[in-house]
Amino acid sequence: QVQLVESGGGLVQAGGSLTLSCAASGGTVNNYAMGWFRQAPGKEREFVAAINWSGYTTRYTDSVNGRFTIARDNTKNTVYLRMNSLKPEDTAVYYCARGIMSELAEKPRRYDYWGQGTQVTVSS
Repeated sequence: QVQLVESGGGLVQAGGSLTLSCAASGGTVNNYAMGWFRQAPGKEREFVAAINWSGYTTRYTDSVNGRFTIARDNTKNTVYLRMNSLKPEDTAVYYCARGIMSELAEKPRRYDYWGQGTQVTVSS
């Protein structure tokens, strides 16, 4: 049973940066695409970014493209999300997830294992 644990969230001022980590245990994620999602209060969970198994292919939602960077270190079974130029609208709980297929999917149903989430709050 794969377990994913996110960390690195917190409170930051607008324009600041945070790096989220997602550590996997109980199984490997090295051969799978990985994704980051976020969910703000009262809103549906939305896709943020995804990365293929090797780390060479990435995909971002338009609102974070150019500000966020997804990366992975397969030697550490860990995926990262570097977030720069943060905006108040980035405030949400951020989740990492393991992809079912190799595609860099945007739909949550394309992911099977999920972490518990980490809160990111951006103040204006």
